[in-house]
Amino acid sequence: MNINIPKILQQDEGVTIEFKKAAGKLPESLFETICAFLNRSGGTILLGINDNKTISGVDPATAQRLSKDIANLSNNPQKLFPSFLLDVQVVEYEGKTIIHVFVPASSQVHTCNGKIYDRSTDGDFELKTSEQIKNLYVRKSNQYSENTIYPYLYETDFVPGIVEKVRKKIRANRPDHPWNDFSDMEFFKVAG
Repeated sequence: MNINIPKILQQDEGVTIEFKKAAGKLPESLFETICAFLNRSGGTILLGINDNKTISGVDPATAQRLSKDIANLSNNPQKLFPSFLLDVQVVEYEGKTIIHVFVPASSQVHTCNGKIYDRSTDGDFELKTSEQIKNLYVRKSNQYSENTIYPYLYETDFVPGIVEKVRKKIRANRPDHPWNDFSDMEFFKVAG
């Protein structure tokens, strides 16, 4: 992934951008922000950048360990549920070490330490009422179709060649993936 730090720094913190100071340890609110980004529109987190966009950097001696900690914690269901492995990269910018965390939008509703967070222009906020949580599920169900059952959908309803396009993407990432050898009908069945 090509990371354009100057372009990110031209933007202000908001729904999809967050700057966090992180000298030698992960910020305490990092996973609340990750959870909120997963639940909203995704986003970019830069560790080692202050709220006013000054570059404080991350201790270079701990940057790789912090990156691994983020990856491990994002895969820990006690911290983030459902777990979601993140793309974390250590980059150098203006002589300082920065950690770039890309968080995509997720089709699922995530919790951090058992709490649900969402994102607004003012930052992360915990959803506490059943109405807020219901609205998040409704928004997700309107954006994603993974949990929708289409009982009368047939192979002819799909764009011709769509399975082969998906197989090419799978092969590019995992050439040995077992789905690559399935017939189209087997592919549809295992994909649900």
